[in-house]
Amino acid sequence: MRILENHSLEALNTFGFRVNARYFVEASSVDDLREAIAFATQKNLPVVPLGGGSNLVLTGDQEALFVHVNISGKRVTSRNDECVGVTAGAGENWHEFVRWTLGERAYGLENLSLIPGNLGAAPIQNIGAYGVEIKDYFQSLQALDIHSKELKNFALEDCQFGYRDSIFKQSARDRFIITSVSFALDSKWSPRLSYDRLQQEVEQRSDGSPDPFVVSEAVCGIRREKLPDPLQLGNAGSFFKNPVVGEALLKKVQAAYPDVVAYPFEGRWKLAAGWLIDRAGLKGCRHGLVGTYNKQALVLVNHGGAEPDDLLGLARHIQTVVHDRFGVELEVEPRVY
Repeated sequence: MRILENHSLEALNTFGFRVNARYFVEASSVDDLREAIAFATQKNLPVVPLGGGSNLVLTGDQEALFVHVNISGKRVTSRNDECVGVTAGAGENWHEFVRWTLGERAYGLENLSLIPGNLGAAPIQNIGAYGVEIKDYFQSLQALDIHSKELKNFALEDCQFGYRDSIFKQSARDRFIITSVSFALDSKWSPRLSYDRLQQEVEQRSDGSPDPFVVSEAVCGIRREKLPDPLQLGNAGSFFKNPVVGEALLKKVQAAYPDVVAYPFEGRWKLAAGWLIDRAGLKGCRHGLVGTYNKQALVLVNHGGAEPDDLLGLARHIQTVVHDRFGVELEVEPRVY
């Protein structure tokens, strides 16, 4: 294991910002992680785990040890008529893992196809799309305690999953590095097509009897249509969470905008952040070298050569305009360092 000094993170964050880490290391095992933590402790520096770099905003050079978690491997651990258990290392690419599960006749994650990033970051965010979230199939995970250097098991209830949320964004923030994740997937496939756009895409791609691979490809098709490739246009996917509001605020918004996109959510209402930004006239806008994507207002993009402050300034402007028009607060989804 080789620790690098003043290492560029430009290729390791999907906005492509030109920032450096004071120290950087590739970790392919738990022992590597323990060695990296010991080094950071000696230098009195924080440890920042890094996966695919697709859900973070680096605001400048980082006085920290960035650890690129490359723990690989995936396997089927159990199988019966109801359930297939699978486990994979935190460094596995998420989309490739999803496709692998389908090949192993383990179903349920196909709606989460093509979400960028690595597997270790998925539980932190409780990633979700098209009616499915990680928590729906999550079984457990292992994580290394940065303080004690001991491995800890987290069951479903331990993770305190919420909407794009978990204990790893709350009380356990910056305390653990996830090393592996286990899922309990379905042995028998049943499509989850509650979103009209997905159902339409699946129908176009099948003869009326779709399979999990068709659903996965349909999801990929929609995502490619709506979201830019970070290698072509720097972005971190959805930049704001869909706001969850009470009945009173929903009715106030509906009175002025009857076509507002809203879904019932745990006794409240989830509004479509992309619709709010679009209706505020900000879809496809450009502020210098940053802007919102012209096919999906929820995606903020780096047109090339932008600085982090440019992006954060645009984000604040969007939050202000949306709040002034709708009375709704938008929360940034990526982690800002």
